[in-house]
Parts: sequence; structure tokens; C-alpha cells
Amino acid sequence: MSEHFDSNRNRFASFGIVSSLPGEIIDSIWIIIDLDLKGIVNLNNLLTFELINNNGKLTIHFSQENSEVEMAVDLPFDFSYDYPSEVYAYDDGQNETILLPTEINQRN
Repeated sequence: MSEHFDSNRNRFASFGIVSSLPGEIIDSIWIIIDLDLKGIVNLNNLLTFELINNNGKLTIHFSQENSEVEMAVDLPFDFSYDYPSEVYAYDDGQNETILLPTEINQRN
């Protein structure tokens, strides 16, 4: 059995994500997974990222089911209330996709 979130797999962002987040924020989520989480936290196949207003700047808060591990990363990007409040990263074993909460049921 392979580990979840292998950076050598195909990576995608759903239409809803591409329509609601700038590319540099989408890229930042993949970077957080690769550099801050992978190899440090035992990752499930579904990760939750909350987008938080931190004095006008964007903070990304990571959590996952059945884990007490949480982490917040401050990013140098301005926060926008137009951003979704939460996004998911999903690994189906072949592809990895960042999705909106409304899109996750379409993947499972």
C-alpha cells in the first residue's frame, strides 16, 4: 500500500477551486502538503484546509479526521471574503485533487 499524497502523482484543482482561488494559493496548498506535512504527519486520503482572515492576510489551517494534529500556515497573500472558507485535498490513490466541500461527494 502506498502512502497518501505522493508528489509524483497527477495533481489537479477542480473547476470550483480554479474559479475561486488564485493559482498561487492553490500552489501553496500543494507546497504545504509536500514540505510541512508529508513525512511529518501520517496523512489520510482527505485533508481539510480552512482559509482564515488573519488581519487581512491569509492563514491556511490544516486538519484531518481522526487526528489531533493541526497546523496553521501564514501566507503572504491578502485574504478575500470571496475565497471559500474551506477546501479539501483528496488522494484517490492515482490522482490528487483540491476540491470545494460541495465537490467532495462527487469524488467519493
